[in-house]
Amino acid sequence: MQDRPTARELLTAVREFLEADVVPALDGVTRFHARVAANVLAIVEREMASEEQSLLAEWERLAHLLRVDGEPPARLDSLRTAVRGLTESLVRRIREGETDREPFGRAVREHVRETVREKLRVTNPRYLGG
Repeated sequence: MQDRPTARELLTAVREFLEADVVPALDGVTRFHARVAANVLAIVEREMASEEQSLLAEWERLAHLLRVDGEPPARLDSLRTAVRGLTESLVRRIREGETDREPFGRAVREHVRETVREKLRVTNPRYLGG
């Protein structure tokens, strides 16, 4: 790991350069592509800032829904894998019709709503109206 600049600082610097210097100097499709590139960098910045917290929250919701005991994995890559595995278990239960019965169905819908909100906070916070 490097000291400074951090990966997030580098992303921010490149995004700000694109937004302030490159985009205004371009026209047409090239300008659009530069805006898309700046937006991608902003998404990566937000994901880096919130990924672990979001995954922990999602793991906790899934563990509660699926009645999984234990603690979430401590390493980020293991946490990603665990959330993916729990999500696959939930998908199987949805396909088997378990969400047709309450209160499980209601709890699953709330989990999905919160997961989508977390993803929108990263990909496009404007969709959340705030």
